[in-house]
Amino acid sequence: MGQHDKPNVTVKKKGQNNQKNGSKGKKKIQVWSNKKKSEKPEVIIERLQSQYQKIDPKKITHFDDIPLSLPTRKGLKENKFTEPTEIQRESIGFSLQGLDVLGAAKTGSGKTLAFLIPILEILYCKQWTRLDGTGALIVTPTRELAYQIFEMLRKVGVHHEFSAGLIIGGKDLKFERQRMDQVNIIICTPGRLLQHMDENPLFDCVNLQVLVLDEADRILDLGFQQAMNSIVKNLPQERQTLLFSATQTKSVRDLARLSLKDPMYVSVHEHAAHSTPESLAQSYLVCELENKLSVLFSFLRNHQKHKIIVFMSSCKQVKYMYEAFIQLRPGVSLLALYGTLHQMRRMSIYEEFCRKSRVVMFATDIAARGLDFPAVNWVVQLDCPEDADTYIHRAGRTARLEKSGESLLVLLPSEKDAMLKRLEERKIPIKEIKVNPEKLQNPSSKLESFLARNVELKQSAQRAFVSYVKSVFFMKDKEVFDVHALNTDAFSRSLGLAVPPKIRFLQRKLQQEKNKKDKDSKRPVANIKPLSTNKEDSSEEESNSEQSDDDATDSEAEDDQPSTSRGKLQDDNKSPKEGRAFDFSDGLIVFTSLLTVVDDSDDDILTIKRRNHDIINEIGSLTEEELKRPESRKKKQPLTKAAVAKKFLKKNIQANKKVVFNDEGEIILDPQSQKVSALAQEYDAEDVGGIDIEKAKAVMREEDVIDKQRFREKVKAKHREQKKKGKSKKKEEQEHDDFSSDGDDSGPDLSWLPDPDKVYGKKEKGEEDDDDDDADESGNDNSIQGSNGRNKSSEYPNDSDDRVKRKLKKQGGKILKKIRSNEGESFAALDTGLSLQDDEELALKFLRARQ
Repeated sequence: MGQHDKPNVTVKKKGQNNQKNGSKGKKKIQVWSNKKKSEKPEVIIERLQSQYQKIDPKKITHFDDIPLSLPTRKGLKENKFTEPTEIQRESIGFSLQGLDVLGAAKTGSGKTLAFLIPILEILYCKQWTRLDGTGALIVTPTRELAYQIFEMLRKVGVHHEFSAGLIIGGKDLKFERQRMDQVNIIICTPGRLLQHMDENPLFDCVNLQVLVLDEADRILDLGFQQAMNSIVKNLPQERQTLLFSATQTKSVRDLARLSLKDPMYVSVHEHAAHSTPESLAQSYLVCELENKLSVLFSFLRNHQKHKIIVFMSSCKQVKYMYEAFIQLRPGVSLLALYGTLHQMRRMSIYEEFCRKSRVVMFATDIAARGLDFPAVNWVVQLDCPEDADTYIHRAGRTARLEKSGESLLVLLPSEKDAMLKRLEERKIPIKEIKVNPEKLQNPSSKLESFLARNVELKQSAQRAFVSYVKSVFFMKDKEVFDVHALNTDAFSRSLGLAVPPKIRFLQRKLQQEKNKKDKDSKRPVANIKPLSTNKEDSSEEESNSEQSDDDATDSEAEDDQPSTSRGKLQDDNKSPKEGRAFDFSDGLIVFTSLLTVVDDSDDDILTIKRRNHDIINEIGSLTEEELKRPESRKKKQPLTKAAVAKKFLKKNIQANKKVVFNDEGEIILDPQSQKVSALAQEYDAEDVGGIDIEKAKAVMREEDVIDKQRFREKVKAKHREQKKKGKSKKKEEQEHDDFSSDGDDSGPDLSWLPDPDKVYGKKEKGEEDDDDDDADESGNDNSIQGSNGRNKSSEYPNDSDDRVKRKLKKQGGKILKKIRSNEGESFAALDTGLSLQDDEELALKFLRARQ
């Protein structure tokens, strides 16, 4: 054998090249033969396709027994899918042969892989690439189911090179729109797919190979009928169609809509003893409507270590129960999954419930189909399901893949007989259990206190009450669901409501049915006035009509569902309000007499409108022209807010606008709230639709200049005010200094003058007396007076002459010096050594001190 004839063997140690993996000492040997490398993909595909006709479901015990491609085998092994289930063994062979398949199997039997594996193999054999566009389309009724299928496709098809996309509501539509032409496998809901077909020019299904409808019976019913008809019209006729569901449709009309050609019906459990898994323990209990909440609360308190799903009929019920049980604190984690939540929130709740092992999830029927929640212990159906198929799907959330589980159905006495009959027809084994009333815990009193404190919780309870009654009323099977048998007063009290809300939609419906019967019997119908003539009642009814007409049932909360026949009934609710003659006493809806005998008294509430009578005598004051115009006799309708708004728009009146005029009558514009520039006034006066960007820019520039100028003026005014304040402050300080100096009793400060004793020496006592006498003679007696004009010696009678002299020196008394000359005695002023101006200032100070 030459070198090229030997098999290429590569030996790798995981400790050498894969140090990040942390594995040491193990060896991995991979062997590739040149023979396999030399085979072309076309040869491999041809060999696989030749084996499709030889598939025998009875001989298949392992996925290796099915001719599958190498990437698919690797994906199955990595995810530990080794042995196919019964539906997979029976259906995969027909799907690989290119036949249309209708697959029906019990819940939890592995239907998802039964159509994902054929999709991967069909596209692999056709060597599908991104340039070929969409090759497979999987349509599901709910977003959660689409998300689950997408995650499964990512795991199994990880080694294939196909592109896959999850197209559901709540995602970024712009992001999806740019990539729809590059996606090979699309998992979607009907509404979002139809939106792309209508609005996205990049998306087309011209090359579609496979169409899959998961939960086909739900997609093909009236809820999705219009959307599916539109989708099928856009798909090519030459395609393969696969339908899978636990309750498969057999309607010829549905199959004709999908253009199926000789479909193969695969029902692996059709001849089974029961329609539900054998490992599922099913039971039911009968209780009154007002005791449902007590039964549920007591059940959750006794099963705190289990994983439980509680199904209800409407979104508003789920929302209120979730909020109420959070306040009640049953001792277990709580979640709520319903259709009106944001998509990212729904996905996080789905993942959290899958991850936890001790949790309770309140849900509508959006969680009833196809979702594979791991290890669910209990499924509690608090509200009776719509039919037996819905019961099968709800109960199928537990006991999946041959695991055990339990289901509990809560029925009302009026629902018991008819519902058990439906379940028996579908071969569903169920047994009755009874509840010990002594062990029930009633949380109604706590709920009343919670609702009294929380207005939003009270409103949620009112909406839940109305939505439940509405869901019962709209159910098709009237033998099971009887709205007249509901004790509504007791039910509202069990929810914590002191006063039961009004069920206005039911009043309107029953009145319409009564009027229809009267017309059919050809009896004269009276024009009945409403029982409630109070304006407050009518306004309250109008404000609450939107609340009472909200979506109630779980099917309305499902994703991308168009209007249904039930929506037609909702449109009828908008008919004019007619007589409401109903009494809700004792929780039962009872008809009262619609017509009364008309007599001459004015006390009758209900009167018959007279027609074709001679009424000239009663309105004789009217003229002939007014009689010809019946509208003249009509009362004027009250002026509504909408009418006032129309008048304002018609007269071009701007509300809350203040206009100021000057003395000349010109409008004064406020630059803070109005545009001042002439260009802006001209731009506003133009009556042209749209916005002229260039003119708007010019207006903004003009307004910016004006604003800057106003700002500068404000700054200058502020500076002027600051200067003015500074000047006034300086003036006040100066006046204060002058006042303090004038009011000083001690006189001016003459401490800077020289001491006369030091200059002239101390005088004798006789000389001092002579000086005083001389001073008195010369008229300079102010030298010995104080500021108050009194003699200072009189102020100090007990002081000696020397002390008086020293005091006079400190107080600024003027000292005269007697100069004796040889020629005789003469008086002269003391030379202080200062200038003339300083002497004058000193004299003025002396004069002020004297005054």
